[in-house]
Amino acid sequence: MAASNRMMLGPLVGSIDQGTSSTRFLVFNAKTSELLSHHQVEIVQKFPKEGWVEQDPKEILNSVHECVEKTCEKLQQLNIDITNIKAIGVSNQRETTVVWDKTTGEPLYNAIVWLDLRTQATVDRLLKKIPGKNKSFFKFRTGLPLSTYFSAVKLRWLLDNVEEIKQAVGDGRAMFGTIDSWLIWSLTGGKNGGVHCTDVTNASRTMLFNIHSLEWDPELCQFFDIPMEILPKVRSSSEIYGLMKICPSLKSGALTGVPISGCLGDQSAALVGQMCFQDGQAKNTYGTGCFLLCNTGQKSVFSEHGLLTTIAYKLGRDKPVCYALEGSVAIAGAVVRWLRDNLGILKTSQEVEKLAAEAGTSYGCYFVPAFSGLYAPYWEPSARGIICGLTQFTNKNHIAFAALEAVCFQTRELLDAINKDCGVPLNQLQVDGGMTNNKVLMQLQSDILCIPVVKPSMPETTALGAAMAAGAAEGVGIWSLNPGDLTAVTCERFEPQINPEESEFRFARWKKAVMKSMDWVTSDISSNGDSSIFSSLPLGLYIMSSMIMLIGAKYISGNGN
Repeated sequence: MAASNRMMLGPLVGSIDQGTSSTRFLVFNAKTSELLSHHQVEIVQKFPKEGWVEQDPKEILNSVHECVEKTCEKLQQLNIDITNIKAIGVSNQRETTVVWDKTTGEPLYNAIVWLDLRTQATVDRLLKKIPGKNKSFFKFRTGLPLSTYFSAVKLRWLLDNVEEIKQAVGDGRAMFGTIDSWLIWSLTGGKNGGVHCTDVTNASRTMLFNIHSLEWDPELCQFFDIPMEILPKVRSSSEIYGLMKICPSLKSGALTGVPISGCLGDQSAALVGQMCFQDGQAKNTYGTGCFLLCNTGQKSVFSEHGLLTTIAYKLGRDKPVCYALEGSVAIAGAVVRWLRDNLGILKTSQEVEKLAAEAGTSYGCYFVPAFSGLYAPYWEPSARGIICGLTQFTNKNHIAFAALEAVCFQTRELLDAINKDCGVPLNQLQVDGGMTNNKVLMQLQSDILCIPVVKPSMPETTALGAAMAAGAAEGVGIWSLNPGDLTAVTCERFEPQINPEESEFRFARWKKAVMKSMDWVTSDISSNGDSSIFSSLPLGLYIMSSMIMLIGAKYISGNGN
Protein backbone atom coordinates (compact mmCIF):
# COMPACT_ATOMS: atom_id res chain seq x y z
CA MET A 1 0.00 0.00 0.00
CA ALA A 2 1.39 3.36 -0.95
CA ALA A 3 2.42 5.76 1.79
CA SER A 4 0.12 8.42 0.32
CA ASN A 5 -2.87 6.18 1.15
CA ARG A 6 -1.89 5.71 4.77
CA MET A 7 -3.75 8.73 6.14
CA MET A 8 -6.92 7.80 4.21
CA LEU A 9 -7.48 4.71 6.29
CA GLY A 10 -8.68 6.53 9.38
CA PRO A 11 -9.20 4.72 12.70
CA LEU A 12 -8.64 0.97 12.91
CA VAL A 13 -9.97 -1.66 15.32
CA GLY A 14 -8.26 -4.92 16.28
CA SER A 15 -10.15 -8.12 17.05
CA ILE A 16 -8.94 -11.15 19.03
CA ASP A 17 -10.87 -14.18 17.77
CA GLN A 18 -10.02 -17.06 20.12
CA GLY A 19 -11.76 -20.20 18.84
CA THR A 20 -11.65 -23.88 19.72
CA SER A 21 -9.20 -24.81 16.98
CA SER A 22 -7.25 -21.58 16.45
CA THR A 23 -6.50 -18.05 17.62
CA ARG A 24 -6.52 -15.09 15.26
CA PHE A 25 -5.96 -11.36 15.44
CA LEU A 26 -7.59 -9.28 12.72
CA VAL A 27 -7.53 -5.55 12.03
CA PHE A 28 -10.46 -3.73 10.40
CA ASN A 29 -11.03 -0.24 9.02
CA ALA A 30 -13.69 1.26 11.31
CA LYS A 31 -15.22 3.33 8.50
CA THR A 32 -15.45 0.69 5.76
CA SER A 33 -15.34 -2.63 7.70
CA GLU A 34 -12.50 -3.69 5.38
CA LEU A 35 -10.20 -6.43 6.72
CA LEU A 36 -6.66 -5.11 6.40
CA SER A 37 -4.51 -7.90 7.85
CA HIS A 38 -4.58 -10.89 10.18
CA HIS A 39 -2.53 -13.74 11.63
CA GLN A 40 -3.65 -17.18 12.77
CA VAL A 41 -2.17 -19.85 15.07
CA GLU A 42 -3.67 -23.34 15.49
CA ILE A 43 -4.36 -24.45 19.08
CA VAL A 44 -3.57 -27.96 20.34
CA GLN A 45 -6.53 -29.90 21.66
CA LYS A 46 -5.65 -32.54 24.25
CA PHE A 47 -7.66 -35.74 24.75
CA PRO A 48 -6.11 -37.26 27.91
CA LYS A 49 -8.96 -39.76 28.35
CA GLU A 50 -12.02 -40.83 26.42
CA GLY A 51 -14.53 -37.98 26.39
CA TRP A 52 -12.06 -35.46 27.84
CA VAL A 53 -11.09 -32.35 25.87
CA GLU A 54 -8.56 -29.87 27.29
CA GLN A 55 -6.41 -26.95 26.20
CA ASP A 56 -3.48 -25.18 27.82
CA PRO A 57 -4.57 -21.66 28.93
CA LYS A 58 -0.94 -20.45 28.69
CA GLU A 59 -0.72 -21.69 25.09
CA ILE A 60 -3.96 -19.83 24.30
CA LEU A 61 -2.61 -16.62 25.86
CA ASN A 62 0.75 -16.94 24.10
CA SER A 63 -1.03 -17.52 20.79
CA VAL A 64 -2.89 -14.22 21.28
CA HIS A 65 0.39 -12.36 21.88
CA GLU A 66 1.93 -14.00 18.81
CA CYS A 67 -1.04 -13.16 16.60
CA VAL A 68 -1.08 -9.52 17.75
CA GLU A 69 2.65 -9.07 17.15
CA LYS A 70 2.65 -10.83 13.75
CA THR A 71 -0.37 -8.87 12.52
CA CYS A 72 1.24 -5.59 13.57
CA GLU A 73 4.40 -6.57 11.67
CA LYS A 74 2.30 -7.30 8.57
CA LEU A 75 0.56 -3.90 8.86
CA GLN A 76 3.91 -2.12 9.11
CA GLN A 77 5.08 -3.96 5.98
CA LEU A 78 1.96 -2.58 4.27
CA ASN A 79 3.01 0.90 5.49
CA ILE A 80 -0.04 1.09 7.77
CA ASP A 81 0.53 2.98 11.03
CA ILE A 82 -0.41 0.69 13.94
CA THR A 83 -0.99 3.70 16.20
CA ASN A 84 -4.25 4.06 14.25
CA ILE A 85 -5.54 0.97 16.12
CA LYS A 86 -7.80 2.70 18.64
CA ALA A 87 -9.59 -0.26 20.26
CA ILE A 88 -9.54 -4.04 20.59
CA GLY A 89 -12.46 -6.45 20.78
CA VAL A 90 -12.46 -10.02 22.10
CA SER A 91 -14.49 -12.90 20.74
CA ASN A 92 -14.07 -16.35 22.26
CA GLN A 93 -15.09 -19.99 22.40
CA ARG A 94 -17.81 -20.04 25.01
CA GLU A 95 -18.32 -22.26 28.11
CA THR A 96 -14.66 -23.41 28.13
CA THR A 97 -13.61 -23.13 31.77
CA VAL A 98 -10.38 -21.83 33.33
CA VAL A 99 -9.38 -21.46 36.99
CA TRP A 100 -6.16 -19.61 37.80
CA ASP A 101 -4.15 -18.25 40.74
CA LYS A 102 -4.45 -14.47 40.95
CA THR A 103 -1.21 -14.17 42.94
CA THR A 104 0.99 -15.98 40.42
CA GLY A 105 -1.04 -15.51 37.23
CA GLU A 106 -0.71 -19.25 36.53
CA PRO A 107 -3.59 -21.58 35.55
CA LEU A 108 -4.33 -24.21 38.19
CA TYR A 109 -5.45 -26.80 35.62
CA ASN A 110 -5.90 -27.08 31.88
CA ALA A 111 -8.95 -25.37 30.39
CA ILE A 112 -11.87 -27.81 30.19
CA VAL A 113 -13.27 -27.29 26.69
CA TRP A 114 -17.01 -26.91 26.02
CA LEU A 115 -17.04 -30.28 24.16
CA ASP A 116 -15.73 -32.19 27.20
CA LEU A 117 -17.88 -35.07 28.55
CA ARG A 118 -16.14 -35.90 31.84
CA THR A 119 -18.86 -34.13 33.83
CA GLN A 120 -21.68 -36.55 32.92
CA ALA A 121 -21.46 -38.18 36.36
CA THR A 122 -21.54 -34.69 37.91
CA VAL A 123 -24.68 -33.87 35.90
CA ASP A 124 -26.32 -37.15 36.98
CA ARG A 125 -25.52 -36.42 40.63
CA LEU A 126 -26.92 -32.88 40.37
CA LEU A 127 -30.09 -34.14 38.64
CA LYS A 128 -30.86 -36.21 41.73
CA LYS A 129 -31.21 -32.93 43.66
CA ILE A 130 -33.91 -31.69 41.24
CA PRO A 131 -37.59 -32.64 41.55
CA GLY A 132 -38.38 -35.27 38.92
CA LYS A 133 -34.76 -35.12 37.68
CA ASN A 134 -35.94 -32.41 35.30
CA LYS A 135 -33.04 -31.22 33.09
CA SER A 136 -34.99 -28.03 32.26
CA PHE A 137 -35.62 -27.09 35.91
CA PHE A 138 -33.53 -23.87 35.61
CA LYS A 139 -34.51 -23.13 31.99
CA PHE A 140 -36.65 -20.06 32.74
CA ARG A 141 -33.87 -18.53 34.82
CA THR A 142 -30.84 -19.45 32.69
CA GLY A 143 -32.28 -20.40 29.28
CA LEU A 144 -30.30 -23.65 29.48
CA PRO A 145 -30.83 -27.34 30.30
CA LEU A 146 -28.57 -29.07 32.81
CA SER A 147 -25.83 -30.49 30.59
CA THR A 148 -22.10 -31.23 30.39
CA TYR A 149 -21.95 -28.34 27.87
CA PHE A 150 -22.08 -25.42 30.31
CA SER A 151 -19.45 -23.96 32.62
CA ALA A 152 -21.05 -24.53 36.04
CA VAL A 153 -20.68 -28.34 35.92
CA LYS A 154 -17.11 -28.06 34.62
CA LEU A 155 -16.27 -25.74 37.52
CA ARG A 156 -17.99 -28.10 39.96
CA TRP A 157 -15.84 -30.98 38.61
CA LEU A 158 -12.66 -28.94 39.07
CA LEU A 159 -13.60 -28.07 42.65
CA ASP A 160 -14.34 -31.74 43.38
CA ASN A 161 -11.29 -33.27 41.70
CA VAL A 162 -8.33 -30.85 41.62
CA GLU A 163 -6.64 -30.38 44.99
CA GLU A 164 -4.72 -27.26 43.90
CA ILE A 165 -8.00 -25.54 43.01
CA LYS A 166 -9.69 -26.53 46.29
CA GLN A 167 -6.69 -25.14 48.16
CA ALA A 168 -6.61 -21.91 46.13
CA VAL A 169 -10.32 -21.31 46.72
CA GLY A 170 -9.82 -21.86 50.45
CA ASP A 171 -6.90 -19.40 50.45
CA GLY A 172 -8.81 -16.77 48.44
CA ARG A 173 -6.37 -17.04 45.50
CA ALA A 174 -8.63 -18.63 42.86
CA MET A 175 -10.27 -16.87 39.94
CA PHE A 176 -12.76 -18.47 37.55
CA GLY A 177 -13.51 -17.38 34.04
CA THR A 178 -14.38 -18.42 30.54
CA ILE A 179 -11.69 -17.73 27.92
CA ASP A 180 -12.69 -14.07 27.56
CA SER A 181 -12.12 -13.48 31.29
CA TRP A 182 -8.74 -15.24 31.26
CA LEU A 183 -7.57 -13.21 28.26
CA ILE A 184 -8.84 -9.80 29.43
CA TRP A 185 -7.39 -10.33 32.93
CA SER A 186 -4.03 -11.39 31.49
CA LEU A 187 -3.85 -8.70 28.80
CA THR A 188 -4.75 -5.86 31.19
CA GLY A 189 -1.96 -6.67 33.66
CA GLY A 190 -2.66 -10.13 35.08
CA LYS A 191 -1.37 -10.41 38.64
CA ASN A 192 -0.39 -6.73 38.44
CA GLY A 193 -3.86 -5.22 38.38
CA GLY A 194 -5.58 -7.24 35.65
CA VAL A 195 -9.33 -6.66 35.22
CA HIS A 196 -11.41 -9.71 36.18
CA CYS A 197 -14.58 -9.39 34.10
CA THR A 198 -16.81 -11.07 31.55
CA ASP A 199 -19.69 -9.86 29.39
CA VAL A 200 -23.37 -10.78 29.54
CA THR A 201 -23.19 -13.13 26.52
CA ASN A 202 -20.45 -15.28 28.05
CA ALA A 203 -22.00 -15.13 31.53
CA SER A 204 -25.27 -16.43 30.08
CA ARG A 205 -23.50 -19.69 29.09
CA THR A 206 -22.36 -20.63 32.61
CA MET A 207 -25.70 -21.73 34.18
CA LEU A 208 -24.86 -19.44 37.11
CA PHE A 209 -26.32 -16.27 35.53
CA ASN A 210 -29.89 -14.99 35.66
CA ILE A 211 -30.62 -13.82 32.10
CA HIS A 212 -33.41 -11.50 33.32
CA SER A 213 -31.77 -9.71 36.26
CA LEU A 214 -28.38 -9.83 34.43
CA GLU A 215 -26.61 -10.86 37.64
CA TRP A 216 -24.94 -13.92 39.09
CA ASP A 217 -27.75 -15.84 40.78
CA PRO A 218 -27.09 -16.70 44.46
CA GLU A 219 -29.53 -19.64 44.38
CA LEU A 220 -27.86 -21.15 41.31
CA CYS A 221 -24.43 -20.69 42.89
CA GLN A 222 -25.74 -22.40 46.02
CA PHE A 223 -27.20 -25.30 43.99
CA PHE A 224 -23.86 -25.89 42.22
CA ASP A 225 -21.95 -25.02 45.43
CA ILE A 226 -19.84 -22.39 43.65
CA PRO A 227 -18.26 -19.63 45.80
CA MET A 228 -19.43 -16.32 44.28
CA GLU A 229 -16.18 -14.52 45.16
CA ILE A 230 -14.30 -16.39 42.41
CA LEU A 231 -16.67 -15.17 39.66
CA PRO A 232 -15.78 -12.27 37.34
CA LYS A 233 -17.69 -8.98 37.29
CA VAL A 234 -20.33 -8.98 34.54
CA ARG A 235 -20.18 -6.05 32.10
CA SER A 236 -21.92 -5.08 28.87
CA SER A 237 -20.57 -6.28 25.51
CA SER A 238 -19.37 -2.80 24.53
CA GLU A 239 -17.48 -0.66 27.05
CA ILE A 240 -13.87 -0.01 28.04
CA TYR A 241 -12.78 -2.81 30.38
CA GLY A 242 -9.10 -1.88 30.64
CA LEU A 243 -5.96 -1.05 28.67
CA MET A 244 -3.53 -3.46 27.00
CA LYS A 245 -0.34 -3.91 29.01
CA ILE A 246 3.08 -5.06 27.82
CA CYS A 247 3.87 -8.74 28.41
CA PRO A 248 7.36 -8.76 30.04
CA SER A 249 7.97 -12.50 29.56
CA LEU A 250 7.34 -12.30 25.81
CA LYS A 251 8.52 -8.69 25.30
CA SER A 252 5.15 -8.32 23.58
CA GLY A 253 3.59 -4.91 23.65
CA ALA A 254 2.95 -3.44 20.20
CA LEU A 255 -0.51 -2.28 21.28
CA THR A 256 0.26 -1.26 24.88
CA GLY A 257 -2.24 1.36 26.07
CA VAL A 258 -4.96 0.48 23.54
CA PRO A 259 -8.34 -0.06 25.26
CA ILE A 260 -10.03 -3.47 25.22
CA SER A 261 -13.60 -2.27 24.74
CA GLY A 262 -15.62 -5.09 23.17
CA CYS A 263 -16.36 -8.62 24.35
CA LEU A 264 -18.79 -11.15 22.91
CA GLY A 265 -19.02 -14.93 22.95
CA ASP A 266 -18.18 -16.10 19.44
CA GLN A 267 -21.76 -16.87 18.33
CA SER A 268 -23.08 -13.54 19.59
CA ALA A 269 -20.17 -11.83 17.85
CA ALA A 270 -21.13 -13.52 14.56
CA LEU A 271 -24.75 -12.35 15.00
CA VAL A 272 -23.50 -8.76 15.38
CA GLY A 273 -21.01 -9.18 12.52
CA GLN A 274 -23.85 -10.41 10.27
CA MET A 275 -25.75 -7.26 11.37
CA CYS A 276 -28.71 -9.33 12.58
CA PHE A 277 -30.04 -6.50 14.75
CA GLN A 278 -33.72 -6.98 13.92
CA ASP A 279 -36.15 -9.34 15.62
CA GLY A 280 -36.36 -12.50 13.47
CA GLN A 281 -32.97 -12.17 11.74
CA ALA A 282 -30.79 -15.29 11.99
CA LYS A 283 -27.34 -16.61 11.11
CA ASN A 284 -25.60 -19.99 11.15
CA THR A 285 -21.88 -20.26 11.96
CA TYR A 286 -19.89 -23.27 10.79
CA GLY A 287 -16.86 -23.70 13.03
CA THR A 288 -15.75 -26.57 15.27
CA GLY A 289 -19.45 -26.86 16.04
CA CYS A 290 -22.45 -25.37 14.28
CA PHE A 291 -24.57 -22.63 15.85
CA LEU A 292 -27.81 -21.16 14.53
CA LEU A 293 -28.95 -18.00 16.34
CA CYS A 294 -32.18 -16.09 15.78
CA ASN A 295 -32.53 -12.61 17.27
CA THR A 296 -35.72 -12.32 19.38
CA GLY A 297 -35.15 -8.67 20.35
CA GLN A 298 -35.68 -7.50 23.93
CA LYS A 299 -37.98 -10.44 24.65
CA SER A 300 -36.61 -13.76 25.91
CA VAL A 301 -38.37 -16.57 24.03
CA PHE A 302 -38.31 -20.07 25.51
CA SER A 303 -38.19 -22.98 23.10
CA GLU A 304 -40.52 -25.97 23.05
CA HIS A 305 -38.30 -27.73 20.50
CA GLY A 306 -34.90 -28.21 22.17
CA LEU A 307 -33.33 -24.79 21.56
CA LEU A 308 -31.53 -22.60 24.10
CA THR A 309 -32.48 -19.09 25.18
CA THR A 310 -29.34 -16.99 25.33
CA ILE A 311 -28.25 -13.36 25.51
CA ALA A 312 -27.47 -12.05 22.02
CA TYR A 313 -25.71 -8.83 23.06
CA LYS A 314 -25.88 -5.68 25.20
CA LEU A 315 -24.03 -3.03 23.21
CA GLY A 316 -23.34 -0.53 25.99
CA ARG A 317 -23.84 -0.08 29.73
CA ASP A 318 -27.04 1.88 29.22
CA LYS A 319 -28.25 -0.04 26.17
CA PRO A 320 -30.98 -2.69 26.32
CA VAL A 321 -30.15 -6.38 26.39
CA CYS A 322 -31.24 -8.43 23.37
CA TYR A 323 -31.93 -12.16 23.40
CA ALA A 324 -31.67 -15.01 20.89
CA LEU A 325 -32.90 -18.53 20.36
CA GLU A 326 -29.93 -20.80 19.70
CA GLY A 327 -29.52 -24.22 18.20
CA SER A 328 -26.14 -25.74 19.12
CA VAL A 329 -24.46 -28.65 17.34
CA ALA A 330 -21.26 -29.98 18.91
CA ILE A 331 -19.54 -31.41 15.83
CA ALA A 332 -19.32 -29.62 12.46
CA GLY A 333 -15.80 -28.63 11.37
CA ALA A 334 -14.54 -31.04 14.04
CA VAL A 335 -15.73 -33.96 11.89
CA VAL A 336 -13.39 -32.86 9.09
CA ARG A 337 -10.53 -32.60 11.57
CA TRP A 338 -11.42 -36.12 12.76
CA LEU A 339 -11.28 -37.46 9.19
CA ARG A 340 -7.85 -35.82 8.85
CA ASP A 341 -6.25 -36.58 12.23
CA ASN A 342 -7.93 -39.81 13.33
CA LEU A 343 -8.75 -41.68 10.11
CA GLY A 344 -6.01 -40.14 7.97
CA ILE A 345 -8.16 -40.02 4.82
CA LEU A 346 -7.36 -36.30 4.36
CA LYS A 347 -3.95 -34.61 4.29
CA THR A 348 -5.52 -31.16 4.83
CA SER A 349 -8.97 -30.08 5.96
CA GLN A 350 -9.50 -28.36 2.59
CA GLU A 351 -9.17 -31.72 0.81
CA VAL A 352 -12.63 -32.82 2.03
CA GLU A 353 -14.27 -30.60 -0.60
CA LYS A 354 -12.35 -32.31 -3.45
CA LEU A 355 -13.18 -35.83 -2.19
CA ALA A 356 -16.86 -34.99 -1.70
CA ALA A 357 -17.06 -33.38 -5.16
CA GLU A 358 -15.53 -36.50 -6.75
CA ALA A 359 -18.18 -38.68 -5.09
CA GLY A 360 -21.12 -36.36 -5.73
CA THR A 361 -23.19 -38.52 -3.38
CA SER A 362 -22.84 -40.50 -0.16
CA TYR A 363 -24.20 -43.56 -2.01
CA GLY A 364 -26.60 -44.28 0.86
CA CYS A 365 -23.96 -43.79 3.57
CA TYR A 366 -25.05 -41.68 6.57
CA PHE A 367 -22.73 -40.28 9.24
CA VAL A 368 -23.96 -39.12 12.66
CA PRO A 369 -20.92 -37.46 14.32
CA ALA A 370 -22.24 -37.66 17.89
CA PHE A 371 -18.71 -37.73 19.35
CA SER A 372 -19.87 -35.70 22.37
CA GLY A 373 -23.43 -36.97 22.48
CA LEU A 374 -26.14 -35.00 20.67
CA TYR A 375 -26.81 -31.34 21.47
CA ALA A 376 -29.86 -29.49 20.07
CA PRO A 377 -32.59 -30.45 19.58
CA TYR A 378 -32.08 -33.80 21.39
CA TRP A 379 -29.78 -33.05 24.37
CA GLU A 380 -28.93 -36.75 24.50
CA PRO A 381 -25.57 -37.46 26.17
CA SER A 382 -25.89 -41.23 25.61
CA ALA A 383 -25.58 -40.92 21.80
CA ARG A 384 -22.32 -41.75 20.03
CA GLY A 385 -21.07 -41.36 16.47
CA ILE A 386 -22.08 -43.89 13.84
CA ILE A 387 -21.53 -44.41 10.11
CA CYS A 388 -24.23 -46.62 8.59
CA GLY A 389 -25.43 -47.74 5.18
CA LEU A 390 -21.94 -49.00 4.24
CA THR A 391 -21.49 -51.43 1.34
CA GLN A 392 -18.44 -52.87 -0.42
CA PHE A 393 -18.81 -50.01 -2.91
CA THR A 394 -18.37 -47.34 -0.19
CA ASN A 395 -15.03 -45.51 -0.30
CA LYS A 396 -13.41 -42.55 1.43
CA ASN A 397 -15.02 -40.10 -1.02
CA HIS A 398 -18.49 -41.26 0.00
CA ILE A 399 -17.57 -40.94 3.70
CA ALA A 400 -16.24 -37.41 3.07
CA PHE A 401 -19.53 -36.52 1.34
CA ALA A 402 -21.54 -38.07 4.19
CA ALA A 403 -19.54 -36.02 6.72
CA LEU A 404 -20.42 -32.76 4.95
CA GLU A 405 -24.02 -33.89 4.54
CA ALA A 406 -24.15 -34.56 8.30
CA VAL A 407 -23.33 -30.90 9.00
CA CYS A 408 -26.19 -29.89 6.71
CA PHE A 409 -28.70 -32.33 8.20
CA GLN A 410 -27.87 -31.10 11.71
CA THR A 411 -28.46 -27.51 10.55
CA ARG A 412 -31.80 -28.60 9.03
CA GLU A 413 -32.87 -29.91 12.45
CA LEU A 414 -31.96 -26.58 14.06
CA LEU A 415 -33.77 -24.59 11.36
CA ASP A 416 -36.92 -26.71 11.73
CA ALA A 417 -36.90 -26.09 15.49
CA ILE A 418 -36.42 -22.31 15.10
CA ASN A 419 -39.20 -22.14 12.50
CA LYS A 420 -41.57 -23.94 14.89
CA ASP A 421 -40.64 -21.74 17.86
CA CYS A 422 -40.76 -18.45 15.95
CA GLY A 423 -43.83 -19.30 13.86
CA VAL A 424 -42.43 -17.54 10.77
CA PRO A 425 -40.18 -19.75 8.58
CA LEU A 426 -36.86 -18.26 7.51
CA ASN A 427 -36.84 -17.70 3.76
CA GLN A 428 -33.04 -17.71 3.52
CA LEU A 429 -30.10 -18.57 5.79
CA GLN A 430 -27.20 -16.20 6.42
CA VAL A 431 -24.01 -18.18 7.01
CA ASP A 432 -20.43 -17.58 8.15
CA GLY A 433 -17.41 -19.37 9.61
CA GLY A 434 -14.44 -21.22 8.20
CA MET A 435 -16.41 -24.06 6.62
CA THR A 436 -18.37 -21.66 4.39
CA ASN A 437 -15.34 -21.53 2.06
CA ASN A 438 -16.38 -25.06 1.04
CA LYS A 439 -18.70 -24.54 -1.96
CA VAL A 440 -19.81 -28.18 -2.00
CA LEU A 441 -20.97 -27.80 1.61
CA MET A 442 -22.82 -24.55 0.91
CA GLN A 443 -24.65 -26.03 -2.09
CA LEU A 444 -25.51 -29.14 -0.09
CA GLN A 445 -26.85 -26.92 2.68
CA SER A 446 -29.16 -25.06 0.31
CA ASP A 447 -30.37 -28.36 -1.22
CA ILE A 448 -31.16 -29.90 2.17
CA LEU A 449 -32.87 -26.76 3.57
CA CYS A 450 -34.75 -26.04 0.32
CA ILE A 451 -34.03 -22.32 0.79
CA PRO A 452 -31.21 -20.05 -0.44
CA VAL A 453 -27.98 -19.88 1.58
CA VAL A 454 -26.34 -16.44 1.65
CA LYS A 455 -22.64 -16.08 2.44
CA PRO A 456 -20.96 -12.68 2.91
CA SER A 457 -17.92 -12.10 0.70
CA MET A 458 -15.94 -11.29 3.87
CA PRO A 459 -16.59 -14.40 5.99
CA GLU A 460 -14.81 -13.18 9.17
CA THR A 461 -18.04 -12.05 10.77
CA THR A 462 -17.19 -13.30 14.28
CA ALA A 463 -14.09 -11.11 14.46
CA LEU A 464 -15.97 -8.26 12.75
CA GLY A 465 -18.71 -8.38 15.41
CA ALA A 466 -16.19 -8.06 18.24
CA ALA A 467 -14.48 -5.18 16.38
CA MET A 468 -17.83 -3.40 15.91
CA ALA A 469 -18.61 -3.69 19.64
CA ALA A 470 -15.14 -2.39 20.55
CA GLY A 471 -15.22 0.52 18.09
CA ALA A 472 -18.72 1.58 19.15
CA ALA A 473 -17.93 1.65 22.90
CA GLU A 474 -18.44 4.83 24.89
CA GLY A 475 -15.09 6.59 25.10
CA VAL A 476 -13.98 5.09 21.76
CA GLY A 477 -16.82 6.04 19.43
CA ILE A 478 -15.20 5.31 16.06
CA TRP A 479 -17.70 2.74 14.73
CA SER A 480 -21.34 3.65 14.23
CA LEU A 481 -23.92 0.90 14.73
CA ASN A 482 -26.79 3.04 13.39
CA PRO A 483 -28.53 1.02 10.63
CA GLY A 484 -28.05 3.81 8.09
CA ASP A 485 -24.29 3.90 8.73
CA LEU A 486 -23.62 0.16 8.42
CA THR A 487 -21.65 -0.85 5.35
CA ALA A 488 -23.58 -2.83 2.75
CA VAL A 489 -22.21 -6.37 2.48
CA THR A 490 -21.74 -8.16 -0.82
CA CYS A 491 -22.78 -11.80 -0.74
CA GLU A 492 -22.54 -15.08 -2.58
CA ARG A 493 -25.87 -16.87 -2.93
CA PHE A 494 -26.51 -20.63 -3.24
CA GLU A 495 -29.94 -21.72 -4.54
CA PRO A 496 -31.50 -25.20 -4.10
CA GLN A 497 -30.72 -27.48 -7.05
CA ILE A 498 -32.64 -30.65 -6.11
CA ASN A 499 -36.37 -31.16 -5.73
CA PRO A 500 -37.87 -31.02 -2.21
CA GLU A 501 -38.96 -34.69 -2.39
CA GLU A 502 -35.36 -35.88 -2.72
CA SER A 503 -34.30 -33.57 0.12
CA GLU A 504 -37.03 -34.95 2.37
CA PHE A 505 -36.11 -38.55 1.53
CA ARG A 506 -32.45 -38.01 2.45
CA PHE A 507 -33.39 -36.13 5.62
CA ALA A 508 -35.71 -38.97 6.69
CA ARG A 509 -32.86 -41.48 6.24
CA TRP A 510 -30.61 -39.23 8.32
CA LYS A 511 -33.21 -39.12 11.11
CA LYS A 512 -33.30 -42.93 11.05
CA ALA A 513 -29.52 -42.98 11.51
CA VAL A 514 -29.80 -40.51 14.42
CA MET A 515 -32.22 -42.83 16.20
CA LYS A 516 -29.69 -45.67 15.86
CA SER A 517 -26.99 -43.52 17.52
CA MET A 518 -29.09 -43.08 20.67
CA ASP A 519 -28.61 -44.92 23.99
CA TRP A 520 -25.15 -46.11 22.97
CA VAL A 521 -23.66 -45.40 26.38
CA THR A 522 -25.73 -47.57 28.70
CA SER A 523 -23.88 -46.86 31.94
CA ASP A 524 -22.44 -43.74 33.52
CA ILE A 525 -19.07 -42.64 32.28
CA SER A 526 -16.94 -42.81 35.41
CA SER A 527 -15.67 -39.44 36.57
CA ASN A 528 -12.10 -40.36 35.73
CA GLY A 529 -13.14 -41.48 32.24
CA ASP A 530 -11.40 -44.86 32.58
CA SER A 531 -13.20 -47.17 30.17
CA SER A 532 -10.40 -49.74 30.09
CA ILE A 533 -11.42 -53.40 30.35
CA PHE A 534 -8.98 -53.61 33.25
CA SER A 535 -11.23 -51.26 35.26
CA SER A 536 -13.34 -54.40 35.72
CA LEU A 537 -11.29 -56.38 38.28
CA PRO A 538 -12.73 -59.87 37.57
CA LEU A 539 -12.36 -59.41 33.80
CA GLY A 540 -8.88 -57.98 34.25
CA LEU A 541 -7.80 -60.93 36.40
CA TYR A 542 -9.28 -63.37 33.88
CA ILE A 543 -7.39 -61.81 30.96
CA MET A 544 -4.11 -61.56 32.93
CA SER A 545 -4.32 -65.20 34.11
CA SER A 546 -5.12 -66.34 30.56
CA MET A 547 -2.06 -64.51 29.26
CA ILE A 548 0.15 -66.11 31.93
CA MET A 549 -1.19 -69.60 31.05
CA LEU A 550 -0.51 -69.01 27.35
CA ILE A 551 3.07 -67.85 28.05
CA GLY A 552 3.60 -70.84 30.37
CA ALA A 553 2.27 -73.30 27.79
CA LYS A 554 4.56 -71.83 25.13
CA TYR A 555 7.54 -72.11 27.51
CA ILE A 556 6.78 -75.78 28.35
CA SER A 557 6.29 -76.73 24.71
CA GLY A 558 9.56 -74.97 23.87
CA ASN A 559 11.45 -77.04 26.48
CA GLY A 560 9.89 -80.23 25.16
CA ASN A 561 11.48 -79.91 21.71
